[in-house]
Amino acid sequence: MEKLDITDPGLPVVDIEVFEKTRATMGAGFIKIITYFGEDGAKAVAEIEAAQREGNAARMVMPAHTMKSEARQFGAMTLGDLTERIEMGARRCVEHQEAPDELLVLVAGLKPLFRRTMEVLERETNPLVQRRGEIRSAAGNQSFGRI
Repeated sequence: MEKLDITDPGLPVVDIEVFEKTRATMGAGFIKIITYFGEDGAKAVAEIEAAQREGNAARMVMPAHTMKSEARQFGAMTLGDLTERIEMGARRCVEHQEAPDELLVLVAGLKPLFRRTMEVLERETNPLVQRRGEIRSAAGNQSFGRI
């Protein structure tokens, strides 16, 4: 895997195509499910951080796995990539019976990335908020409007 710089403020955190496809598929329940993702995600972040403090790699695996899948479902690919790295690293630590010290930097970046992701998801679901372009579009950075 290539290096993931989650501190890069220009890093797109949501893939708009995936986000819109999920929104269309889920229909009216989409907003409620985004809310659940936010609540469950905050709990998962807290669990992963607590497991890191305890040196308990096994306890990191499930919340990281769940967050990875749910994040990618909403197009939050950067969060999905980070949680995949945490999950795989935790699994490796469990297999080798090692403390998850190597995951400290990744776990430290999880909460800020989760918050940033939720801000984008909430902004994208709020019809009263002007979009800022923190989403990735397959069309690139094209502008649409009158000629």
